[in-house]
Amino acid sequence: MRDAVIVGGGLAGLSAGWRLRDRDVVVLESSHRVGGRIRSERRGPYYLNWGGHVFAGEGSGTDRLLQEAGVGAVDIPGALTGLAMNGRLLLGGRVETYPFRIPMPWSSRMAVLRAGAKVGLAVARYSRIVGLRKGEDEATRQQRVYDFLNDRTFADYVGDLPEDAEALFRPTVSRSAADPDEIAAGAGVGYFSLVWNIGAGLGRNIAGGPSSLTETIARRLGPKVELGATVLEVVSRKSSVLVRYEQDGQEHEIEARCAVLATPATVTHRIAVDLPEETRTALARVVYGPYVSAAFLTDETSPQRWDDAYAIATPKRAFSVALNMSNVVRGSERTRQPGSSLMVFSPASTARTLLEESDEEVVRRYVEDLDSVVPGVADALVEAEVQRWPVGAPYCFPGRGSLQPALIRTTGRVFLAGDYLGTLYTETAISTGFTAAAHALDLLAQSADHPADASPARPR
Repeated sequence: MRDAVIVGGGLAGLSAGWRLRDRDVVVLESSHRVGGRIRSERRGPYYLNWGGHVFAGEGSGTDRLLQEAGVGAVDIPGALTGLAMNGRLLLGGRVETYPFRIPMPWSSRMAVLRAGAKVGLAVARYSRIVGLRKGEDEATRQQRVYDFLNDRTFADYVGDLPEDAEALFRPTVSRSAADPDEIAAGAGVGYFSLVWNIGAGLGRNIAGGPSSLTETIARRLGPKVELGATVLEVVSRKSSVLVRYEQDGQEHEIEARCAVLATPATVTHRIAVDLPEETRTALARVVYGPYVSAAFLTDETSPQRWDDAYAIATPKRAFSVALNMSNVVRGSERTRQPGSSLMVFSPASTARTLLEESDEEVVRRYVEDLDSVVPGVADALVEAEVQRWPVGAPYCFPGRGSLQPALIRTTGRVFLAGDYLGTLYTETAISTGFTAAAHALDLLAQSADHPADASPARPR
């Protein structure tokens, strides 16, 4: 009997596997690569990227994992608040001035100011509630964040807006893969807090691309990671967990003392057939929004206006943001080297439209819009590839806070991990992977102390 089975080789599952690497564990991943929605590939001094791109900093679970795995990370040197809208590209200055620097009707400017003031006050409140308070645990902090303005959508909170005003807010709110009329008001405010850099945020890139972290962990785990292994069912027994899976057309079973399910909530609900009913009901209510992304490699040889920018919001385009993934390289150069790596991202309703299009049409639309935002890209294009994420990112909808107690309740021998369990994106994936591994180690220690009566861990 194995010590543990980890289902899912994304960031959460690999984090759990890393913390359990000295035990008899196996990580079962259904695809033929690790990383889940973390995907990047090296291209000379640059890397192409299609998934998560910014990561938490010092003192975070991400920071601990990077240090333990020996993978480097660097602060993003470029501006995070660029804006391209109505024919104008802004790469500097205070964001409060943008409505006056972007061409738009005065009615839209006034609407932006009114809604912006309301959101600004909410961001100030959010910054006071988001931090971990003395003597409290992470679960208490996370519940408080979920409950903040969780009774209405962001669209309801700001009210009806003219077209240009709504377009200006949309890229920040929809980065969750939900539209303003889908995401909870508090979650939308949280995204503005992140972008405006109030409090600790996500401001680092992983050296060599995000996949350098997931691939390093998988390489260190070696044969403990099995690819192409699709889990069909996870069943709890009195003193073990039985995992049934399919690999290379054959069905297999593994019995282990415990299991970590680091799969999307939709998959966990389907395979974990005997979780407590309250937990399964909560899993069924978790909602994911789609997104489409694309990576581009260019070969221009001269400096570009956007070299010092990292992120440019792009309202009214086929993508909501353009990301200069070569910005970190730019920040350490003495002489500007040829080429760039760019990424674009389309969430929510924009993604639903693109999911119906061919890759060729998506690339055509992306390149046309990208060339309008940062002229010259079309002539310098070397490589382009689209990535589709129909089940993209989990988002906080009105009422999401009420699900949290059932999702984080620890019972029996099956432990949950994944970014759907919190609001800190990649940091949530890593920290919940660590937490699930800690629960597994506690249970294994109990089993070692009582080998004849390895009873399940008591609920916490």
